[in-house]
This record gives sequence, structure tokens and C-alpha cells, in this order.
Amino acid sequence: MAVKKLNPVSPGTRHAVVADHSGLSAVRPEKSLTGTKTRSGGRNNTGKMTMRYIGGGHKKQYRIIDFKRNKFEVPGTVKSIEYDPNRTAHIALVVYADGEKRYIIAPSGLQVGQKISAGPNAPIEIGNTLPLSKIPLGTIIHNLELKPGHGAQIVRSAGAYAQLAAKDGKYAVIKMPSGETRMILIECLATIGSVSNSEHNLLVKGKAGKKRWAGRRPRTRGVAMNPVDHPMGGGEGRSSGGHPRSRNGMPAKGYKTRKPKNPTSKLIIERRKK
Repeated sequence: MAVKKLNPVSPGTRHAVVADHSGLSAVRPEKSLTGTKTRSGGRNNTGKMTMRYIGGGHKKQYRIIDFKRNKFEVPGTVKSIEYDPNRTAHIALVVYADGEKRYIIAPSGLQVGQKISAGPNAPIEIGNTLPLSKIPLGTIIHNLELKPGHGAQIVRSAGAYAQLAAKDGKYAVIKMPSGETRMILIECLATIGSVSNSEHNLLVKGKAGKKRWAGRRPRTRGVAMNPVDHPMGGGEGRSSGGHPRSRNGMPAKGYKTRKPKNPTSKLIIERRKK
């Protein structure tokens, strides 16, 4: 996918950089694979606001994505590559040989009409899903499982990819997008290639209204509040606000929130770069 800069015909388009969807299929979403998506507006079951800055936004249909890719040894054909308002990556509609349709996260380079498959005997090609034990070292992968059979949980956002660095007994060593190196069980599935829409980070909204379309309301800075409302509030004139922290006192900018006794720490070989 490419991006395009708009002509400055209005203040909102002067700095806007938008996605060019000309490479996507101009089709309606598959009706059997869509569902309703309710919004809370940041309110709980009694109507009380429990999360601030949430509300409004354009209506969305949820696309049911196949993260498990458990249709082994059944070849599928990519029918369309579509936009999904619920995620940064594009999605692909796959029609399998037995007639079943499923949405998958579209890898970069996947084409309409391409054949894909899943299973231990699938070829090492873009879009195919295999266990880590069957993938060659150095391969670029995405849609990784953390537990066998649970479905892909990590490396799913636009442009993301991991790399299979080594295999050690029942574990595979994975270089994560964050720079972290960790071990994952070798039976876990992963998909070949990187996630599509890698230029998503280049987009510029250009105006505040685009944030409202996404369901985000204006956020008030802590230093602009009174001391009763925020730890960084108050002071004479434009005070800096003191130590950066959240409204309930949680420090920001460097404070580690990972539990010291997290049992998965033994699987992390090298922590992510600061």
C-alpha cells in the first residue's frame, strides 16, 4: 500500500497524509464473516463513565479473523484483499477447496488468486502457516502463537515481523519486533512473511476531527488541571507539573510495570531495547 499527500485546499488537508487504497479489492465485506461491534462510550453497566476520552466514532462492522489457521492440508485461494477498520493491517478473504471462507491477516506481497495452505507440510511461501519446528532459520514470520492451539497473539499489527533466530530443544528463539529475544515452544504456529500495510506509520491525520471519527474525545493535559484533579496539576503560571505520572499516581517515562516474579521471564533471553 502506498500513501498520498493531499493538496492543501483546506486547513485539514494541508498536512494530511492518507492511505492509498487503490491496491485493495473494491468489494463489500463477506456477510457470513462479519458481526456487530458494540461501543461502551467509556461507561459501565450503570452508565457511569469509567474510562475518559472515549465516545462517538464511526459505526464499524467486526470482521471475524482466523488467527488459528487450523485448516491443515486444505489449500485455499485468496479471493480479495480488503480494508479492515478494526486493525492497522489489511485482511485477505480466503476461499478453501471445500468451499469454506475465512479472513486472515494479509501478509505483505500477498496477491489475489494466490494459493495458500497451512500445516506441517506446507511449502515455505508467503501466507503459509507452519509450526516453528518446520520453518528454516532466519525466516521472517508473523502471527505467532504463544501457546500451541491458542491462535496468533503477537506480531499482528501493520508492518510487523519477527525472525526465527535459532532452535534449542523444545523451544525456538525468536527476535521480536521490539528487539526482545525470547523462546517460544517449537509446536507453535507462525505465518511466513511480514504483515501488510507497512506504511501505516507514515499517515498524518491533519485535523482533530479524524480522531473523533475513530472514537477518541479530546484529552486534557494533567498540568492544565487543578491539584485536586491530577498529581501534576496546580502551580502558579505555567508550572512544569513535577514528576510525570498518571492521574492515579503511576509514574511514567521509564517506570517498569512488569511483575518481578512473572513466570514467563525465564523465556526472555534479551529484553527489548530502551
